[in-house]
Amino acid sequence: MTVRVVLVDDQPLVRSGLRVLIADTPDLDVVGEAGTGTEAVRVVGEVRPDVVVMDIRMPDMDGIEATRRITAGAGTARVLVLTTFDEDEHVYGALRAGASGFMVKDMALDDILAGIRVVAAGDALIAPSVTRRLIADFVASRQPAARQPRRPVVGITDREREVLTLIGRGRSNGEIADELYITVATAKSHVARLLSKLGARDRVQLVITAYEVGLVAPSD
Repeated sequence: MTVRVVLVDDQPLVRSGLRVLIADTPDLDVVGEAGTGTEAVRVVGEVRPDVVVMDIRMPDMDGIEATRRITAGAGTARVLVLTTFDEDEHVYGALRAGASGFMVKDMALDDILAGIRVVAAGDALIAPSVTRRLIADFVASRQPAARQPRRPVVGITDREREVLTLIGRGRSNGEIADELYITVATAKSHVARLLSKLGARDRVQLVITAYEVGLVAPSD
């Protein structure tokens, strides 16, 4: 299946470079481009892509606000933030807005292509060790000084609860399979059911849920 991509960056040269790169990739197809956040929201609404490759700093509307509007809309597009700036505040802002991944522009081109595929598949792009640190800080920043009671997670099986805990600890599907003595295919099925039952867009949101319901603590 071909992944339909929209490129969003205020620098035409960056968009052109990515477009040429993707043109040589059989399973990816650029179906739209935008130079501002406002244009991005409009283009995504028109072409309904699978993945939006989003810059952060742009005129008119920045990438974080555009991400928020796109992920809150009726479409199913997932957002991969690709930016020059990798400060934590930008990562947190992107996560809060609903982004499924975060990459910087100086990464290898093959890694960027792989990132688009990962996000299209519904997975989180951030490496497990980084995910744990970022999500722990992200969840802590959302809690008041006097922590609110943990909300219960309902409607999932004991096995799914175990899988959700391991996702929160940053485990890959292969690692989950090893720890629970199940096949990778079974682990993937559990993850898919969790995404459906918990109404999560991707693995990043499952990690956040694991923290918010108390299955994982920042020290884990």
